[in-house]
Amino acid sequence: MSLHRWSGYFVLGLVVFRLYWGFAGSQSARFASFIKGPRTTLAYVRSIAGRTSSEVAGHNPLGAWSVLALLALLAAQVGFGLFAVDVDGLESGPFSYLVEFDVGRTAARLHHLTFVALQMLVALHLAALAFYFIHKRQNLIGAMITGRRHFEADPQLTFAPAWRAVAGLVAAAMLVWLVSHGFRF
Repeated sequence: MSLHRWSGYFVLGLVVFRLYWGFAGSQSARFASFIKGPRTTLAYVRSIAGRTSSEVAGHNPLGAWSVLALLALLAAQVGFGLFAVDVDGLESGPFSYLVEFDVGRTAARLHHLTFVALQMLVALHLAALAFYFIHKRQNLIGAMITGRRHFEADPQLTFAPAWRAVAGLVAAAMLVWLVSHGFRF
């Protein structure tokens, strides 16, 4: 259970940092640069079947919505875990002291359900990556790991300074530490 708890804190830190980076990060990581409306997203979905499509630096319109869904589910997963209480009440999230036992049990069930939803969304995400690799001949996995991708034309990206990443990591770590102690000192 200790590994489960620390994994949750790690995921919380990742979510907090990614939310921060979505506003303060590099151009291609900012939500404002890659979240598109329904019309643009539907036009992109219609164009997927073709072998060639316009290249985008960062997330395509459909991938952008997938990112938001993953972040929302991860945030919900962690959030429910913070209030969850197990059946015998021995293992509980750091904020379980703020809710009644029945509410903590409901949080535990929702914690489990969001995990199942996350598994389905991750499977869909992996299928999309395989589709892009096989059908479109685009190695998005390599780009996700390295942060680099080859483009036919230079996308003219601007990158955030390293100090912003460090500031976001420090802020995320501080928040996780506060949460792990249930904001009690």
